Amino acid sequence: MHGLAPQPLPQKPNFTLTDTSGRRYNLRSQTVGKLTYLYFGYTHCPDVCPTTMSDLATAIRSQPPAIRNRIRVVFVTVDPKRDTPTVLRQFLNHFSRTFVGLTGSPHQLQTAEAAAGLPATPIPTGKHTNYGVTHSSFLLPYSPDNQAHVVYTQGFHSTDYTHDIPLLLRY
Repeated sequence: MHGLAPQPLPQKPNFTLTDTSGRRYNLRSQTVGKLTYLYFGYTHCPDVCPTTMSDLATAIRSQPPAIRNRIRVVFVTVDPKRDTPTVLRQFLNHFSRTFVGLTGSPHQLQTAEAAAGLPATPIPTGKHTNYGVTHSSFLLPYSPDNQAHVVYTQGFHSTDYTHDIPLLLRY
């Protein structure tokens, strides 16, 4: 595979947040049997978030429909102040209407990051609306067996994801 091989293999975290329709979304139960890409980012990100989502959307679109139906992309905001459900949905629709957007309270989001084995993103506070957010750039693909057999960081591209999709679906 083209991704990085983690040891030990990360397990798909079990957390519940709110989707862009206002419904509760449990990552583990609502992605059973799917290749699930989990990413923590924000819609105002100037670089890695839109690039990663674009590359992932391109890789998924290159797959036959039967494969695409076995994949879920879950984008969790790390900027709940600006990333309202509407803003999050509009952002994700640029890449795919099937991508799931999740939000929650700052505490819920940091708990979800910890469950995924990622460092907690400092949630911006104050009245400012033009700011950056320092966050992890890990894309975690959990195979149907609920393990991440590879992980991706900034620098991987759609060709890497395209290559690995059929391999990740075998687990």
